Amino acid sequence: MLNPDQVRLVVFDCDGTLVDSQHNICAAMRASFEDGGLDAPDDAAIRRIVGLSLAEAVETLSPEISNEESIVVQRSYKTNFMQLRQQPEYSEPLFPGIRQVLTDLDAAGFLLAVATGKTQRGLRATLAHHDLGSAFVSLQTADDAPGKPHPGMMEQAMTDAGAEPGATVLVGDTVFDMTMARNAGASGVGVSWGYHAVDELRQSGAHEIIDRCEQLVPIAHRLTGL
Repeated sequence: MLNPDQVRLVVFDCDGTLVDSQHNICAAMRASFEDGGLDAPDDAAIRRIVGLSLAEAVETLSPEISNEESIVVQRSYKTNFMQLRQQPEYSEPLFPGIRQVLTDLDAAGFLLAVATGKTQRGLRATLAHHDLGSAFVSLQTADDAPGKPHPGMMEQAMTDAGAEPGATVLVGDTVFDMTMARNAGASGVGVSWGYHAVDELRQSGAHEIIDRCEQLVPIAHRLTGL
């Protein structure tokens, strides 16, 4: 059992876990492929790559794409997403219960962090939109470390917080998240409201699956040994 004074950390994925951003991601990605004169992937395929770094996402969606074409699509995606963010109808809502569970985890003594395939600029804009910028001690993005499922973002978040892997839980909605947690030696908690199926999350190593945010606090206590 861990020392009660030991730092405990909960790391959240962003898209598909904290916020429902699939509409904007799909719209921006389709437009970006079309801008590059390429066939646009369908929304189901795009949802499959949410969580990866942008370069990995583009190359997964189009394995035969050239490096030059990939760079064009990536640049276009950043522009298209920024334009969507500026539209009056822009919406990237928090999933139900997220704000309360962040408050509850903080009250229970957990430190909080984010590890996401977003850029730092995109992540900070999302958190600012929901007035959550001060909730997290570490913001890890694909700008700063290799993309998921590499453990780099998790390792940096744990370093920032002063937490050990056994006292760290990752909450995410994709197999990339669960694999990253396993690679970092942390526990993975999958959410059923995101973009990958529950069975996939279990198969990729999720220690627990939650259907509602209020389930997270007792699970985080148990997985960190307290």
